[in-house]
Amino acid sequence: MIEKEYKLSKPTEKVIEKVIFDENIHYLHMVFNKDEGLPEHFSNSNVYMTVIRGRLSIGLNEQDIHEYEAGTLLKIPFQTKMNVKNLHPEKLELIVVKAPAPKN
Repeated sequence: MIEKEYKLSKPTEKVIEKVIFDENIHYLHMVFNKDEGLPEHFSNSNVYMTVIRGRLSIGLNEQDIHEYEAGTLLKIPFQTKMNVKNLHPEKLELIVVKAPAPKN
């Protein structure tokens, strides 16, 4: 087989799933319930974040929190301070791609 197949889980609880972590990209699948998210941090690569379901609440650098609905793709530059949260009752599901793959 030339291709390599990857399967995403179908979680009912919080998950941060490292689907592909290689020298080219990091591809993550994340699901958050209400009031869950990531610790505030700086992006260690260019980040491409796709909202699959729910509504993403995200603060970048010092700007106010912006909200994005399912079907939205965000491009977030390297070294941007990120505060990723689900502030809504419905589950938030994201696909996060870091490209190029972070060196650390």
